[in-house]
Amino acid sequence: MAKTEVLSSDPTQRARVRAAELKKELQRLVKTIVDDEDCSVQTINQAKHALCALRELKFNTRSSATTMTSSLKLHEPLPCPQKFICPLSKKLMRDPVVLSSGQTYERPFIERWLKAGNRTCPQTQQVLSHTVLTPNHLVSEMISQWCKSQGIELPDPVQNRIQEGVTEAERHHFFSLLDKLSAAALPQLLTKNMPSFRSLFGESVDTIPQLLTPLSGTKSRSGVLHTDLQEDVITTLLNLSIHDSNKKLVAETPKVIPLLMEALRFGTIETKSNAAAAIFTLSALDSNKTLIGKSCALKPLIDLLDEGHPLAMKDVASAIFNLCIIHENKARAVRDGAVSVILKKIMDGVLVNELLAILAMLSTHQRAVEEMGELGAVPCLIRIVRESTCERNKENCIAILHTVCLNDRTKLKALREEENIHGTISKLALDGTSRAKRKASGILDR
Repeated sequence: MAKTEVLSSDPTQRARVRAAELKKELQRLVKTIVDDEDCSVQTINQAKHALCALRELKFNTRSSATTMTSSLKLHEPLPCPQKFICPLSKKLMRDPVVLSSGQTYERPFIERWLKAGNRTCPQTQQVLSHTVLTPNHLVSEMISQWCKSQGIELPDPVQNRIQEGVTEAERHHFFSLLDKLSAAALPQLLTKNMPSFRSLFGESVDTIPQLLTPLSGTKSRSGVLHTDLQEDVITTLLNLSIHDSNKKLVAETPKVIPLLMEALRFGTIETKSNAAAAIFTLSALDSNKTLIGKSCALKPLIDLLDEGHPLAMKDVASAIFNLCIIHENKARAVRDGAVSVILKKIMDGVLVNELLAILAMLSTHQRAVEEMGELGAVPCLIRIVRESTCERNKENCIAILHTVCLNDRTKLKALREEENIHGTISKLALDGTSRAKRKASGILDR
C-alpha cells in the first residue's frame, strides 16, 4: 500500500501510466479506423483526441525539468530592464520579434495572439499592415549580454516553443486518415488542434483539391449548399492559410478563392467570418493580394462590412485593409463602394480605429477623395480630431482632411471655423504625432 502511494505522488510515474493508457486506447481506435471501412466520424474524433493528449503529455514531460531549472534562475531577486520584458507574457524574452507596429514581443506569445484572429498590435491597437514577425537581433543581444552579466542562463528559445515539426508516424497517420476522407470535419479538426498537420497539406498538389471534393455535388434539392460542410471546409482553409508555406499554394488552387467568395455571400455568419479571416491571412503575400483583387473578392467583403454583423466586422476590415495596400486594389475598392460604406460605419461609431486606417489608405486615390468630400466626411473627421484620445485616429483624420482640402479648397471653410472656435488644428500641430503635425501645419498654412 505504501509503495502505491509513493508512485501515485510521483508526477513522472503518473505521466508514464497515463501515456501507456493513451497508447493502448489509440492503438485500439486506429485499428478500428483502418479495419472498418464504415468507421464513424466519432471514432476518428476519439483517435484524434487521444493523439493530441499523448503529444501534449510527452511535450510537458520533456520540458518540465528545463522549466523548473530555468524558473529557479529567473526568479532571482534581480531587477530586469523593462524593455527586456514581453508585454504579453510579462517575462524576460528569449526570442524577441518585432511586429509591423514596431513593438517587440516574445515570439510564441505574439504568434498565439495572431493565430487567435487578432489583427491589431496588443499595445498600440494599431491595425497591422502585415503579420510578418522580424527577429529583434538588437534586443536579443542586449538580453544575452545582461543575462551573462547577472549569471543567468537562459534555455534555447526552441526548447520553450511548442514543437510543430512533423514526425514520420504523424505523417503516415495524417495521410492514412486523409485517404478515408468522406467529409470535411476531420481535416478541420486536425488542422485546428494539431498545427503540425497544416504543413502536410503543402506536400502534395492534390491534397487541397481533395479537401474541396466534398463540396462538389453536395447541394440539397433546393440548390442550397449544406452549411455545416461549407463551414468545415472554409475553416480548414483558414487553418491551412496560417502556415506561411501554404499561403501561395492555397490561394493559387483554382477553386479556393471562388469558394471563399461564395462563403462571404451565402455562408453562416461564422463561415463568413472565417472566409474573411482566410482572405486576410492569404493576402500577406503581395502576389496573393493581386490574385484575390482580380478575383473580385473586394465586393463581397464590402457588402459584408455593410451588413455590420459584429462577429465578422474585424476580420472583414482586416482583409480589406491588407488588400488595399496595393494601388490597383484601392481602385477596385472605391469602384465597389467602399468609401460610402466605411464612412457610414465611422459616423455610427463602429470599428472606428480600423476603418479610419482603411479610409486614410484610400485617400491616395483621386475618386475616393472626391467621394469623401461629397459624402460629408469633413465634419465627421473634424469631430474625431477634436474628441478622440487616440493619436493614431487623429493622425489618420488630419491626413485625410489635408488631402480632401487640397483637392477642394471650399472644404477649408469648415476647418477655419473649427480652428476659430476650438483651436483644434493648431493643437494638433503642436501636440500630435510627427505626421499629424506636418498635415495640421499644412492646413494652417492655407
